[in-house]
Amino acid sequence: MNIKFFQDFFLWCTIINSAALIFWMLMFSLGSSWIYKIHSRWFKISLEEFHSIHYKGMAFYKLGIFLFNLAPYIALLIID
Repeated sequence: MNIKFFQDFFLWCTIINSAALIFWMLMFSLGSSWIYKIHSRWFKISLEEFHSIHYKGMAFYKLGIFLFNLAPYIALLIID
């Protein structure tokens, strides 16, 4: 395995995870009330808590993409 393999790997990890985050954001933006209705049947949760959990989850996921996918990709580009 060479550096090019890992560059491609981290590039595709970044693209796939970013697409998943965008999908999550779109589903939450367009269908928030429907998703809340389903989850509120399973869990006792207020609307404010529901929004807070999703906002924090998206922020954590985005930080993970930057730290574990994008940063290694950029580092590999620099050393190549």
